[in-house]
Amino acid sequence: MNLEHLGIIHPKAVYRNLTVPELYEHALERKEGVIMNNGALLVKTGKYTGRSAQDKFIVDSEGVHDLIAWGKVNVPVTREKFNAIKSKMVAYLQGRDVFVFDGFAGADKKYAKKFRVICEYASEALFIRDLLVRPTEEELENFGEPDYTLIACPGFKCSPEIDGTRSEAAIMIDYEAHTIIVAGSQYAGEIKKSVFSTMNFVLPLEGTLPMHCSANMDPETKETAVFFGLSGTGKTTLSADPNRMLIGDDEHGWDDAMRSASTSSRKSSRRSIARSASARWLKTSW
Repeated sequence: MNLEHLGIIHPKAVYRNLTVPELYEHALERKEGVIMNNGALLVKTGKYTGRSAQDKFIVDSEGVHDLIAWGKVNVPVTREKFNAIKSKMVAYLQGRDVFVFDGFAGADKKYAKKFRVICEYASEALFIRDLLVRPTEEELENFGEPDYTLIACPGFKCSPEIDGTRSEAAIMIDYEAHTIIVAGSQYAGEIKKSVFSTMNFVLPLEGTLPMHCSANMDPETKETAVFFGLSGTGKTTLSADPNRMLIGDDEHGWDDAMRSASTSSRKSSRRSIARSASARWLKTSW
């Protein structure tokens, strides 16, 4: 896979959409984590054990300036600073293994977006493989160019004095360039939230309301219940009703129906499209 158009020149190797066993092997060989007694891969994320909201920036460009509520949450950054950090990140990847995952955010093909996630770590590629909707062999063969590209380099540390960041970490989105960068943080949740942030910006422009909620449905009446709440307040627990169909437990889109997606077997009904693995990984629900 050639990534030179992104500035990633002469990587050691590029691995695209590897299987779970292959990603495990690479992660263990590279000492990114250890296998727990239940078979899960345990990764210590170092300094950042959660999202670093104060290190998140959005490129303030002419095309999006009037569409974003700028402030403490949506902090602007110039495209020049964004491109400067991105250039350093892709240079950093030269001579290193690169793990690529091509997948979809969104179960409903009408709203789904193609994401190409380029990772320094195999464990992060495993994470996003479990998060996004995995393409079929035919979809992967015909994937083409992505709608959005995300580059994650935990090993690249920003210099606040030189790069104009708050810390060594930087999570930046350029909506017009359809590019996202995650630097300096090994917490893979930054990748997830960057995908969600992108969809939160895009979907309202297409007539869909993105929501941070869980949802389930009565299999007979098709009535949908929506549970709102901050992380850790019980959305997953409340939506996991054995007598109702689980649509999803974290992120959804709503137009004339509830839309949800994640990573395993597909289930469908008249008013919902859901993919379900475990409740923990029912994500990217558009």
